[in-house]
Amino acid sequence: MSTDIMAEGWTYSKAGVNIDKKSSSIGSLVSELTYRRKGFGQMVQKSGLFASLIDFGDRYVTLATDGVGTKILIAEELGIWDTIGIDCIAMNVNDTICVNSTPISFVDYIAIDKPDEEITQKVGIGLNKGAELSDMEIVGGEIAVLPEMVNGLDLSGTCLGVVDKDKIITGDTCEKGDAIIALQASGLHSNGLTLARKVVEANNIKLTDSVPGLTQTIGKELLTPTQIYVKQVLEMTSKHEIHGLVDITGGGLRNILRMRKGLKYTIDDPIKPNPVFTVLQELGNISDQEIFQTFNMGMGFTIIAPADEAEDIVRENKNAKIVGRVEEGNGVYYAPSKLTYDHY
Repeated sequence: MSTDIMAEGWTYSKAGVNIDKKSSSIGSLVSELTYRRKGFGQMVQKSGLFASLIDFGDRYVTLATDGVGTKILIAEELGIWDTIGIDCIAMNVNDTICVNSTPISFVDYIAIDKPDEEITQKVGIGLNKGAELSDMEIVGGEIAVLPEMVNGLDLSGTCLGVVDKDKIITGDTCEKGDAIIALQASGLHSNGLTLARKVVEANNIKLTDSVPGLTQTIGKELLTPTQIYVKQVLEMTSKHEIHGLVDITGGGLRNILRMRKGLKYTIDDPIKPNPVFTVLQELGNISDQEIFQTFNMGMGFTIIAPADEAEDIVRENKNAKIVGRVEEGNGVYYAPSKLTYDHY
């Protein structure tokens, strides 16, 4: 089977993750969540946000939840447990800041087959580092011992943030003529690891192997912690007019479709992808269409801002680059490969 897939080209779906079916599953769940609280503490009814908004008078409280995913399997195989906590924090806080909310509190959840003090201590090191990088406190959590349900360990968490109502950013103000800025990714972050792992395995490559084009073993490359953008992005929003903030996470460039509808988001001068993406694409014969909707491809976070503001933002941030613009039309267009994404 792997030989056939290699000839045809790997996809996320062939690796076992169908993002379209995931979206339909989310829809079927959400369709049943019909109860609505009224008054203080009610949720703001707006789709497409990276974090949920809860009405708290003059402010919104935000909630975001996410996990580390199959990156944990790489940590387990390598016996390196002190970085996945950073990923857990990052996946939550990078979503939180997409509405200009400041992360302030976090709770973690560990499901494990049997208690292991050494592993949980190492996980704690990463969680603490992620909290420090986010200027956020971990206020609680849970370790559930589930030997009949879990084989190994799973890690997830929930972030609470806060934003003044007059400072909220939702993407609704994006307009023709705006610039698209990208911030450099540290690597795969914590998305698409199922596909990456399958490609590595299909090529009979061990995680401890060196691969041409990479400066460290493939395993350590895949385990590189997710970049945390909290302090950088919140400083931008405090100084500049910004219309949209997008965490390029699961779904790749399709995440930009969460911004204002009826506009075309064209990327024509992208950040050069990290070498690991080129290696994976070649090893797995992955099409451009597939890889840009699975991985961040070097652009871990994007900011949409007026063109004059964008120039200042790039001057002030070494890892930032203007990669495109907002035009008339619809969808996301990746010009170098002539790719179009029109649904999230």
